[in-house]
Amino acid sequence: MYQNLKDLTLEQQLEQLTKELVSIPSVNGTTGEVTIADYLLQVLQSYPYFQRNPSHVWSQELPNDALGRKNVFAYVEGEADSTKTIVYHCHMDTVGVDDFGAWKLEANNPDKLLEQFSAYEYDHELQSEAKSGEWMFGRGALDMKSGIAVHLMNLLYFSDHVKELDGNILLTINPVEENEHTGIVAAVSELERLKQERELEYVVAFNSDFISPLYEGDQTRYVYTGAVGKLLPSFYIRGREAHVGQTLTGVDPTLISSELNRRINNNMELAEDIPGEIVLPPSCLLQRDQKDFYNVQTAGKSYLYFNYFIYRSTPKQVMDRLVQVAEEATRDIEERLKQNYKLYQSRTKLPMEKLDWHISVSTYSEYIKELEQKGVDTKAIAKEIVDTYRHHEPRELCFKVVDALQHYDTESTPRVIIFYAPPFCPHNYLDQQDVLQSKKLDVLNNVLQHYKQTTGESFAVKNFFPYLSDSSYLSLHDTDEDLHILQENFPEWDDIYPVPVKSIRELDIPSVNIGVYGKDAHQWTERLYKPYSFGVLPYVLRDMTQEMLQSFACVKSESSNLPN
Repeated sequence: MYQNLKDLTLEQQLEQLTKELVSIPSVNGTTGEVTIADYLLQVLQSYPYFQRNPSHVWSQELPNDALGRKNVFAYVEGEADSTKTIVYHCHMDTVGVDDFGAWKLEANNPDKLLEQFSAYEYDHELQSEAKSGEWMFGRGALDMKSGIAVHLMNLLYFSDHVKELDGNILLTINPVEENEHTGIVAAVSELERLKQERELEYVVAFNSDFISPLYEGDQTRYVYTGAVGKLLPSFYIRGREAHVGQTLTGVDPTLISSELNRRINNNMELAEDIPGEIVLPPSCLLQRDQKDFYNVQTAGKSYLYFNYFIYRSTPKQVMDRLVQVAEEATRDIEERLKQNYKLYQSRTKLPMEKLDWHISVSTYSEYIKELEQKGVDTKAIAKEIVDTYRHHEPRELCFKVVDALQHYDTESTPRVIIFYAPPFCPHNYLDQQDVLQSKKLDVLNNVLQHYKQTTGESFAVKNFFPYLSDSSYLSLHDTDEDLHILQENFPEWDDIYPVPVKSIRELDIPSVNIGVYGKDAHQWTERLYKPYSFGVLPYVLRDMTQEMLQSFACVKSESSNLPN
């Protein structure tokens, strides 16, 4: 591979390598993630530096991964005899290609797509961009095969110029970013091992994930000094079944879930308010009842969960707010059901039945305590469910645990149980109040100012990368108390989704996203803007690497000053 690249300009190298990476389908959840990992290893092993130092390229298999997916690592050691290390990280998986429709077979062929979009008369902007020759189309061209190529080519440069390094570079390329993040979660242990064995001091991590315009005509190149966090608050809703001929005597859980969805889904009142940042509200990712066939009985249970971005909020603050929303919603439903039944009775002149409309609301931890006070062995029940259904989808597995527990509840009354399910993504950002982190921001801004003057590009620095990212798993701001609230409301955390929060806190690697630029990630019109992504970004990252290592060459190892 190196022989095919060495006589090309950097821009040509990046374009060729990106096309080759795009041509390898690596859809999340398929063996393509293994295929591309093997290809990346071959690329790295072709570099002269790694042929001289073969042990500096290796892979790490993901624990208990049914597909055999693996992380790819490469380490370039500078000649300055320094333990200071810059981490390059990126992900190798993509979303699916079904959205390409009739063009699905060409989804991984940038040249063919360029030809087709050049003749695409239904969208003049797309057609014009294709004809300009400045854009590359294809699944993963933007998110983020081009980002991988940028890191690979900069690693190649530094491997040929180790004397320019006042430290070291560690590259990690991870699978499973598009859903469960188990690639970077596994990589945490490898980062720990290298830190201990080589006594590495991680200065900063650079992620090259994509950036996009935030509004029509936006030409700003955004740099993000941290990652948005994510919770998946989930609602297990138990109602009271009834025949449709007696529907007013029941409590329909789909009515409760619909009311919760109405009050939570895209509700900006539930979003944080942080000036200057892109802050989004919770959004529904699943709403479903438990019935799997037709009959004339109302549903007994309903399931609901939300994507909930967190920027500075804690799991406790989110849980407290959702409990409040659920209590207000269920009180309104109770009153509505009661009034409907009274109206029915007044019209039919039938005697009133003694019915209880109360719908209780509790967190998972409260429900566990309630059952244990009744003598229920909740740990044994949950363990049996996890052991039996271990290979099921993890969110489904969490619902199965809650469902199994409620079978041992002697009070089979309507209720809402709120818990957290996978994935959990910590939130983090460079803190200007911290002296060392503030210095890193200064280095960042100085390099960006230089490139603003020399290239005319417009840069803006923000705290939170607005899309979910593996950067979440390199540092965290949550305290032990925050994490305790999360874990006690997360069914079988240690078995279903064991995020190594202690290790992440101890690593405490700030991650800055300086990414490739383009439009429409995760859409069939996904496209990369080559002049910036191939002609400017690699040099920005290259200088940023050198400046960070030089600036911190003599700085003592920092330790997190976050509260425990």
